[in-house]
Order: sequence, then structure tokens, then C-alpha cells
Amino acid sequence: MLPSKPLNLFLILTVTINLCSAELPSFREAPAFRNGRECPKTAWSSLDKKIHNPSIIHIAMTLDTAYLRGSIAGVFSVLHHASCPENIVFHFITTHRRGAELTRAITSTFPYLNFHLYHFDINLVKGKISSSIRRALDQPLNYARMYLADLLPAGVRRIIYFDSDLIVVDDVMKLWSINLGSHVLGAPEYCHANFTNYFTSKFWSNPVFAASFRGRSRNPCYFNTGVMVIDLWKWREGKYTEKLENWMRIQKRYRIYELGSLPPFLLVFAGDVEGMEHRWNQHGLGGDNLEGLCRALHPGPVSLLHWSGKGKPWLRIDSKKPCPLDSLWAPYDLFRHPSLFSDS
Repeated sequence: MLPSKPLNLFLILTVTINLCSAELPSFREAPAFRNGRECPKTAWSSLDKKIHNPSIIHIAMTLDTAYLRGSIAGVFSVLHHASCPENIVFHFITTHRRGAELTRAITSTFPYLNFHLYHFDINLVKGKISSSIRRALDQPLNYARMYLADLLPAGVRRIIYFDSDLIVVDDVMKLWSINLGSHVLGAPEYCHANFTNYFTSKFWSNPVFAASFRGRSRNPCYFNTGVMVIDLWKWREGKYTEKLENWMRIQKRYRIYELGSLPPFLLVFAGDVEGMEHRWNQHGLGGDNLEGLCRALHPGPVSLLHWSGKGKPWLRIDSKKPCPLDSLWAPYDLFRHPSLFSDS
């Protein structure tokens, strides 16, 4: 009988090979979305190194096989509600070796989409990631949002970052037009959340760590990193990627938090964020990170629905156990079910 360790390694390799060779989902082609008459006629090229065109909306999302269905729905929702959809440029970040297949999936679903694909080198974070309370939070691509300023062309001054488990139900131009003032980053803040819960007792008992929030423009508040507006020029000038990486190294040594890529953002930016209306991130619809139970909307208007947490709408719908709010995501699902392959 083979020893257990080689057997476990064999099983891991087998699962990995199967995942890499699995066929990507098939999607229906989205309709063509055209600009309204009020939209400025403009174009963008990645060769424009220093030219910032405020009429072009830049959106960054990660792209992988596990969340591809969610990414497709997110893109569709943005285009569907945009007043100037032809002025939107998507920047997709991927670590997958199947970049060519992912590109084909996007082009076949959105033939008229203006997008660019970037490869994220997982070696940048490979030795810096610490295990968290949910395995999905430990994936290298979850940390790609820290490296947008390095990945994207220098001509992209501002970027909207979206997670792959959300839909937009309002004109994204409203989000793009938010004034960041002197801030590097804008996001909805939730100051009622107990901020101390996002860090371990080792963090708060260390006077050097605990003092890291002093000197901020105001009291630090929790914000969700699944929806952010970022000034990439200010980010580069302030070397914020290096600051985030520094906290990741400290985490590896002292274990000061449990929640993946979120705490470093809180450590660097909380208290210096340009607050936005909560309507732009109705988050937590995927429940908590352990059970993913159904949740209701927060009070107030809604411009963006975000299934952060363990429960994802496409998985719950396929398992015939959807939550009530998953029905709001379903109309943007372009997944071509096997039983519908013969349909036009």
C-alpha cells in the first residue's frame, strides 16, 4: 500500500488537472448596447500613456473559471443600465493559464465590448498570503486589486474596481463621477460596524500596531473592498501597494487578522476614505463567510447588489435553494444551461 502522503498528493494533482481541463461554461450572446445621443464620441487606446479622458469609464474585474458566471452577469448589468455603454472599458485581471479561453468567452458573449486582459503573476503574493476563515479568500487573484496601479496602463488615471459577485442596477457614470477630493480611494463606509472585530487580540495588544490608526483625517470605519473608486496616479505616488504588502508580511509573522485581503486595506486606508452613498454597495447578500445564509437588503435606495459572503446566487439557483434576493440577480445570468443548448 502506498503511504498516505503520496496518495493525498496524487489526489490533489488529479483534482487540479480536472479543474484545469474542465470545459468553460457557455453563455448566450448579449445584445449590443449603444450610446445615447448625449454621450461624447470618444475612444481610448492603451498606448495613451499620459492622456486622461474623463469621458471613458474604466472598470477592473478579476476573471477566473470559478467566478466566470458571476463576472459575465456583472458586466451585463453594467452595460444594461449605462447611459454611455460604448464609453466603458473593462480591464480583466486573470492568473489562469486559460487566458485565451477566457478571452473567447468574453468576446463571444459581448462581441462589441471594449476590454483588455492582464496576467497577474501569483508569485507577487505567493509567500505573503495567510490562511483565512474561508478558502476562497486565500486565492491569489483575491489580492490582485492591490496591484491595479502596476497592471494597468499609465494613462488610466481612475479605476472602478468591482468584485465578480455583484450586479449594477443604476448608471455607472454616477459612480464614476464621484469626487474623491484629496483621497486616493472612495467607497461606502459603515461606521456602525465594530471595527475591533476585524483584527485579533494580538493586534490590539501591541501598542505599535494599535497606534497605526492614529493621525487619520477621521475615525476609521469599515468599508468593503468589492466596490472601490481609485485614483491610480495618487496610488502610485503614495506607493500604496508597498504599504499593503508590508502589512501582509506583518500578518505572516504575528497573525493580526483573519479575513484575507480586506484587513490590509483597512489598515492603510480606513479613516482616509472618501465616503460614498451606501446605495453603491448593498453588500453581504451572500450571508456570512461560514454558512452563507439568506439576508435582506439594507434600508435605503439600491444602485448595486453585492453577494459578498459564502453564498453565491448562481450556486444557490442551480442547487434549487435560492434566497429571495437571488431572483434579482437571475435576469442578468447569461449562462446557457445544458438543457437549452439546442435553443437559438
